Amino acid sequence: METKLKRIAEVARAKPKERFTSLVHLVNEEMLVNCHREMDGSKAPGVDGVTKEIYEENLQENIKDLVARMKRQAYKPKPVKRIYIEKESGGQRPLGIPTYEDKLVQSAVAKILSAIYEEDFLDCSFGFRPKRNCHDALRLLGGIVNKPEIDYVVDTDIKGFFDNVDHDWLMKFLDHRVQDPNLQRLVARFLKAGIMEDGVKHDSKKGTPQGGVCSPVLANLYLHQVVDLWFERKMRKVLKGKAYMVRYADDIIFCFQYKEDVKHFYKALVRRLEKFELELSEGKTNIVRLTKDSDDDSDGNSTFDFLGFTHYMGKCRDGIKRLKRKTSKERLRRTISRFKKWIKKNKETPIKEFMKRINHKLKGTYNYFAVSDNSRSLYKLYQEVRKLIFKWLNRRSQRKSFDWESFSDFLDKHTIVRPRIKVNLYKIKIGIGYIQ
Repeated sequence: METKLKRIAEVARAKPKERFTSLVHLVNEEMLVNCHREMDGSKAPGVDGVTKEIYEENLQENIKDLVARMKRQAYKPKPVKRIYIEKESGGQRPLGIPTYEDKLVQSAVAKILSAIYEEDFLDCSFGFRPKRNCHDALRLLGGIVNKPEIDYVVDTDIKGFFDNVDHDWLMKFLDHRVQDPNLQRLVARFLKAGIMEDGVKHDSKKGTPQGGVCSPVLANLYLHQVVDLWFERKMRKVLKGKAYMVRYADDIIFCFQYKEDVKHFYKALVRRLEKFELELSEGKTNIVRLTKDSDDDSDGNSTFDFLGFTHYMGKCRDGIKRLKRKTSKERLRRTISRFKKWIKKNKETPIKEFMKRINHKLKGTYNYFAVSDNSRSLYKLYQEVRKLIFKWLNRRSQRKSFDWESFSDFLDKHTIVRPRIKVNLYKIKIGIGYIQ
């Protein structure tokens, strides 16, 4: 099966205008069993309550029955279960959880679509793509902004993107490359499956649910057509100066040489998004003038946030001004708040297990935020977590367990893992040709 997907990718790469007319046969027993093996069994179940463990009890029979229903076009996805999670920026984000069987089919479809569209997607897009991550996006952004001619950044936010994807436009975009009517029908059924919330089914007339296995590649396809190709093939050609973009899912940064280009682009972007039933969130979209020509590292007006970091121009050890990063104040505050809640809730856990788990959580946070220039923010997090551990372990009983001296002795035995920079963002690994 992997060989077949590689062959599809080869054809897609060699023939950019090729339209694939026979794909759905790849969603067979072998593919679905492979998808089952890769599926995370700890995820919440959909509306039918079936988990990976339950489905696996009669795996072969279940898969055979599923394939048989698909062949006679009797397979219909069930509504996704609507749940809400806390957004990092406040409020709640709706998620849609498909049933386990629907996850398997979506996973298979996503593999097929990715094999095709990974050959089409541009170097400037990163979110939900294999072998590309947030750090790669940050590297490319740094390479662009550090070019001497780039003086302006437009930090954009598309309002409720996943909830507002237009189904008709998405199917038109899919048809550019995929003309297998059976595969198109599968995708359309996923989009129209509906939403189950508090026992009530609601129609899904637009949007692709966050939480759907197929949603990431469909979202990338939509923005590839709406934003990426438009910017690359049209806007960059009509602007007077240099212009670049970096996109991670629906989080997009645009970089420009001239202010007049910024104004022209912004108006054009608003019109472009309106055409495809999208709009900018005005409160979260900012135009930033980079302070490359002064010693002011950060005056609040020359910074922008992207992927959890505040970006600003600052001098490096060699005296040259470059784009630098630090954990954004809001992200740092929320991270400390999450540690506080966890420590308070788990303060009665046996010490050895407690310290093991807190260090595991810290390492996970460090793995993302331990990037070039971010030492101060990491050390502040370390210090705050240290204070929280001291405070809440002292509340395990009415009598204080520690003073600072005894706590220091305690830490000699039960170490809190310290942060250290792990990721060099000045070394560009992906998309270097895009900024030359």
